[in-house]
Amino acid sequence: MNETVDKTSNGAILYDTRIVDQVSAKTFSAAGWKTVRRVDSVLRSGGRGHTLIIGDGANEYVLRHFIRGGVVGRFVRDSYIWRGEDKTRAFMEWRLLSRLFAMGLPVPRPAVARYCQSGRTYTADIITCRIPGIRSLSIRLAEKRASDEFWKLLGACIRKFHDAGVNHADLNAYNVQVNSDDEIILLDFDRGRIMPAGSWQQKNLARLHRSLRKILRLNPRVHYSDANWQKLLDGYFQESRSA
Repeated sequence: MNETVDKTSNGAILYDTRIVDQVSAKTFSAAGWKTVRRVDSVLRSGGRGHTLIIGDGANEYVLRHFIRGGVVGRFVRDSYIWRGEDKTRAFMEWRLLSRLFAMGLPVPRPAVARYCQSGRTYTADIITCRIPGIRSLSIRLAEKRASDEFWKLLGACIRKFHDAGVNHADLNAYNVQVNSDDEIILLDFDRGRIMPAGSWQQKNLARLHRSLRKILRLNPRVHYSDANWQKLLDGYFQESRSA
């Protein structure tokens, strides 16, 4: 990990100098990039992040502004209680992604993160390297039926994260991404943690199960069934036995 932190007038910017060598407030603005396009949500996948795909002409990145979800998000859009620089959502996710990327797990490589403090609250943003050709599992399942092997590989992928102690706080059919070769990548590790094995592993699986059932309710043409879920579990537990 090649970590550099530059202080700003109201916060700080954390970045990897192997990816970017200059950062400023414009780095987190559409005006600071040659190409910009919005990531549109599908099937009510709004989530917490306001997301843009940005580019410098040679490389593309994903810029996400941290936005609150749930009941709290109805009243407080994007501010968080200040608990110190190392506890900011952006810095914590950047450092977790950096660690997971170094471990060889399928996650996007973190590039830049920042926080802007105002009194007892702050706002935050994170930029990751864009992985070409990926789309959410929800979109993949709407396109065509996935093989039994795909579902087993998805289960095995989740198990690899769990065996590494990675608790994804919001494992769902939108944060699971798939490329053109049906390879699996996990996104959005906001509030993610590395921790000892425990009940959180089953909660991760249950969260994904609920999400898959939800997208089927929203779009009955999605190619998903209880048999698919069983294949996912087969892959999850087979990975455990082969480890």
